[in-house]
Amino acid sequence: MNPGTVKNAPFWTGAVLLFLGIIVTLAAIKLEMSSYVPFVLLNFGVIMLLLLKKYIFNMDFILVTIYVLLASTFLNNAFFSVNLGFFSLFPYRILLIIVGALIVLNLYRSNFRENLWSDWKNVKVKGSLLFFVFWLYYALFTLLWAKSVNDGIKYISILVMGIFLLFVVTLFINNVNRLTVFFYIWVSMSIFLMLIGYVNNLFEFQLPSSTLYNGPEYKAHYPTAVFFNQNDFATFLSITLFFFLSLIRNGKSLPLKIVGIALSLGALHLIMLTDSRASQLAAVAGVGLYLFLLSSTYLKKWILIMGSVGTALFIAIFYSKLWEKIGSLFFSPTIRDFSTALPSNEGRANLIRNALYFTFDSFGMGIGAGNAEYYMENYSIFDTDEVVNIHFWFLEILTNFGIFVFLGYITLYAYLMYKLYQYYQRGLTNNYKLFVEALLVSLGAFVFSSISPSSVANLYFHWVLFAFALATLNVLRNQSSSNSLQKISQPPGY
Repeated sequence: MNPGTVKNAPFWTGAVLLFLGIIVTLAAIKLEMSSYVPFVLLNFGVIMLLLLKKYIFNMDFILVTIYVLLASTFLNNAFFSVNLGFFSLFPYRILLIIVGALIVLNLYRSNFRENLWSDWKNVKVKGSLLFFVFWLYYALFTLLWAKSVNDGIKYISILVMGIFLLFVVTLFINNVNRLTVFFYIWVSMSIFLMLIGYVNNLFEFQLPSSTLYNGPEYKAHYPTAVFFNQNDFATFLSITLFFFLSLIRNGKSLPLKIVGIALSLGALHLIMLTDSRASQLAAVAGVGLYLFLLSSTYLKKWILIMGSVGTALFIAIFYSKLWEKIGSLFFSPTIRDFSTALPSNEGRANLIRNALYFTFDSFGMGIGAGNAEYYMENYSIFDTDEVVNIHFWFLEILTNFGIFVFLGYITLYAYLMYKLYQYYQRGLTNNYKLFVEALLVSLGAFVFSSISPSSVANLYFHWVLFAFALATLNVLRNQSSSNSLQKISQPPGY
């Protein structure tokens, strides 16, 4: 076989596909078919393939594409979105497809396959990744009894994208330099989103992706940035705040530390402007966790003792009032005056009551992927004033997927925090502390702020945070196994 023929095969294949794609697209436009958009996107993809063919098999190009993918996750669908009916495309999803295509195209090269297999063998978080595979398979299994299969398929598509991102990041972001780039991508994109948030607040201008776009004037000042509403943005900020605080602590230069201070104050201010109580609580809890993290071992011991004693005394003193409040929210029958709006605390309590009822009614197996909203709309026992989102991420997992996935998720979550804390306690260089501190406290704060959004599954920064944490733990374990964790300041590798 002529080597030149093999070398030029991708070009001629692409050229033929491009020609056929143009013909089909023109025919679709001529016939006024609304479905011609996918063909245009296909043609654009082929054109890019031809233009960039000499870079496709370059590892640095793949890595840069992954960095661009990570940056795109922070933009959601605010600036570009193509509605394909059942599915919509925007930069994050398009780039995820491109990264997947680049990996598949490179698999025919033996050296790429060998390197990829070697990287997989060096992954020290396989158990965590395999849990997400189990989650995905179980989600598919739940379609057997799900009331709304369409909602289930949509939800599973989000899971597929999020889990694919976890695998890509863990495999390719595999040294401290790449983790550092990851960290600064998060910080840089956060600055951009905060600027948009201030534009929302100062000029009462909202992007079309926001529910406040062309909404009531008295809500126009809420900062939403690229998110669906101010609660989603506040959740993001309550996580990002601790990236900024870590920059103050571990930044290598005074200007970086000053930038960290300014960004931290800006994030706190924006959280206050959103009026998201859960995110404000998350910020307070996160700061408390950060202070605990930085305390000496002796002080930590006393903090735990005093905290336990204080909690016990509080419960003992206010036991009757606490039980009365809990009973009125969760155990008493709902008596609704339909002439007034349902109080928010009662509405949230009833969402929880319904979710738990659905879970028990499914014998702990879950009602089916993505079916929580469908059940809340059609099978509610307790009044929620037409609110159908559970507004609690961990409870959403329990309701949709049942006890096994729920216990697996919270176990993995706790284990991830515990292992990162263990490495932190051993002593790390500032290169590692920069993101280990940010991740530890952000994961802790997210437990509280996850109460705020209507759903977390389609908040892509949640998957990015988990991917960052898994990649960091993987790198720490690899460095620890080579007994060089504390000696490394700048390991080789891009």
